[in-house]
Amino acid sequence: MEHLLRLKERVEIAIELGESYYREFKSGFEGPPDNKKPRDFKDICYNVAKELVAFANADGGELFIGIEDNNTITGLPHSEEKLSAILNASENYVMRETPLPIKRKNIIDYEGKKVIYFSVDKGSKYVHQTSKGECFKREDRDSVPTAVDNIRFAREETASRQYDRNFEDLATVADLDIQLLSMVARESTKIKDMSPEKFLQYVELAEFDGDRLRLRKAALLLFAKNINKWHPRSRVRILRVSGIEEKPVPNYNVTEVADVSGNVFKLLEESWEALRPALSETRYSEDGLFKTQVIYPEPACREALVNAVTHRDYSIEGRGIEIRILDDRLEVLSPGKLLSKLTIEDLEELKGAHETRNTYVARVLREYGYIRELGEGMRRMFELMNRNELVPPKIESPNKSFIVTLFYKFIYTKEEKIWLDNFKNLDLSREQKTVVKLGINGRLISPKEIFDHVGIVDTDYYRQILEDLRKLGILESKVSSAEAQKMRLKKGVSKKSIPRFQIVPPSESDQEKTSSERQEEKKDRSDYAKIFVAGVDWYATENELEAVLSRFGEISDITIPKNHYSGKSKGFAFVEFELKKSAIDALNFEGKLELNGRKLILQRFKE
Repeated sequence: MEHLLRLKERVEIAIELGESYYREFKSGFEGPPDNKKPRDFKDICYNVAKELVAFANADGGELFIGIEDNNTITGLPHSEEKLSAILNASENYVMRETPLPIKRKNIIDYEGKKVIYFSVDKGSKYVHQTSKGECFKREDRDSVPTAVDNIRFAREETASRQYDRNFEDLATVADLDIQLLSMVARESTKIKDMSPEKFLQYVELAEFDGDRLRLRKAALLLFAKNINKWHPRSRVRILRVSGIEEKPVPNYNVTEVADVSGNVFKLLEESWEALRPALSETRYSEDGLFKTQVIYPEPACREALVNAVTHRDYSIEGRGIEIRILDDRLEVLSPGKLLSKLTIEDLEELKGAHETRNTYVARVLREYGYIRELGEGMRRMFELMNRNELVPPKIESPNKSFIVTLFYKFIYTKEEKIWLDNFKNLDLSREQKTVVKLGINGRLISPKEIFDHVGIVDTDYYRQILEDLRKLGILESKVSSAEAQKMRLKKGVSKKSIPRFQIVPPSESDQEKTSSERQEEKKDRSDYAKIFVAGVDWYATENELEAVLSRFGEISDITIPKNHYSGKSKGFAFVEFELKKSAIDALNFEGKLELNGRKLILQRFKE
């Protein structure tokens, strides 16, 4: 019992420490110094409610009635009935729907003077208000009026920031996808024998408490085998809306493209695989063929998806991420408002402003190479849309959500519009217009510019765009492949960086050509040939592969597909030779071809 803090000792400690953020004194008297009289007990009751509400809406605290601001104990000269009313003011003068988390309330007899003591915890269940509906919050040594929504938002933000770092004591390593965890551990640390348990501790997803390994919620979000056991809405829903707005029944116009549920890595991979085909549309062209046209730059859409999965508010367990594909835009909605330290203007200024909600999740994704420097994703999204002559993304944060919208709407300068007017009768696709704009007023264009500005990842698609523009009679090769090769060696740059193509406005004679003449021009007379190369080292570069295979002839292009997770090679490549003979010679070669100690296997490319 000697360690028990007695009520009288609480008064003594309080007057020794004085008023503070956690402590408030209120007098039981009023009037001038030489004519003090008891305060109206109803005013005191209101003070009790106000101060305790303010403490509960902040970090808790204690209130002493009967002590002056100068730490003098003057007591309460009121009747027992009124003292009882003051003691019960913590209930009777507080809104009943927002009861206070009172720890203690006592009438203390201190050296013959009555002092009433209250101690209240930090509230978490309610935003507390007085019986008059007033809301206060403690700031420094004052209790100030505050909007209910401000307190609620601050609490929700704190909960959202702490969610992924909290421990889940019911979880064990057996609840994790060990194969995925081991792969991420190897790729992130470059240590082949890094155990899952050590990796979890290395990236602070787990802590050993001397008895067992305790997992943070972030470990489950990233690697859980059965995510639904730990989070009911770790999911991405992809919806297609027919038109530019959703309609209610009976004209409901929404269909589900996919509903992906799983840990963060599964969400990122499988959601992208489901979303990617929906980012293009197939059109019937003049030459009687169905051709695919990309509506939005794939990298920009991928950045929007990665941003949503990485930074969503996982403390909101009743909602998942939703992606809506409308005729004129693509919306990516994630649960959770923009964090208070950031504004929409901060993000739109593209200076790399960032504030991480899920610190542990973001760290692992960054270590693994799934995301770049924090703050870069938003900037890259804006740059990609700009490169493709599309209006900037729209960023909103309404109703506890964060929405990124990409629009299918072009934006051109006055000069670019005048230039593009030369081609208005050709019904160019967005990608074709992008290439035509690059060649404004006869400027030479490099293959790299076309890849970067159109957002191309598939070489075949690049070929298709060039061939279609040639067939329309508006693209000409001004620098041959051989000349480009010489210039590349002289300048020490990649062949793709050499400007080679020129855009030529259609003449009147071109527009007057007959259908048969156009059909004849549309025949593909190109002689290039593509081969498939297996056994490619994870870290192999295009230049290294070219050095091995150029013995068979001039190479037009090399594509080494990369893994979404790590950015490493998938173990194969596509190589295009300028001449079919070169490809045939490579395929018929009976010798041994090696790159970085690995045998290369050459095969015919199958469409």
